[in-house]
Amino acid sequence: MKNILILAAAALIIGCNSRPQPEKTEVQTEKTTEMENNNQQGTAITFKGNTIHTVGSLPAVNTQAEDFTLVANDLSEKSLSDFKGKNVILNIFPSLDTGTCAASVRAFNQKAASLGNTVILGISKDLPFASGRFCTAEGIENVITLSDFRSDFGHQYGVELADGPLKGLLSRAVIVINPEGKIVYEEQVAELTEEPNYEAALASLN
Repeated sequence: MKNILILAAAALIIGCNSRPQPEKTEVQTEKTTEMENNNQQGTAITFKGNTIHTVGSLPAVNTQAEDFTLVANDLSEKSLSDFKGKNVILNIFPSLDTGTCAASVRAFNQKAASLGNTVILGISKDLPFASGRFCTAEGIENVITLSDFRSDFGHQYGVELADGPLKGLLSRAVIVINPEGKIVYEEQVAELTEEPNYEAALASLN
């Protein structure tokens, strides 16, 4: 009798372990496929000559720019739709605490003074407090710095760094959006330590 009970218990355990696993739902399968595609479509750039990648690609020229919401220095929320009817330049970068990023904000701040109907947004994952200190110290008045610290902008626009020492921060890129909300220019800077092509970005406004 004891042996029979042992055999019965073993059969029960084997039966439980061999129970077929539930198949993935169609939604789960689509999400998995989408994640795999995003990883495969990441853009290869370099950081100090070493290859790194973004999580995706910049939105294409002549497509409609997707709305997004980021945090301003005063902790208010700003959306792309708030600037409807204006030219909008997205100056995207890793951090104001790096020399190149700071230089790009200064350069756009200077160039924006002569631009009509144009808003320049400096976007990074820097906290609003750090951005506010930088703008005050540098006298930045023509660039609105916005923080991506609690949104998914980096994935939405394909600019979050997927690997390398700066993984999780944003890559250096420029996107120009016309008053109708259409993207007219984009540049994913190939080397993270280099500045973007200011002249080409501004020329796209003409």
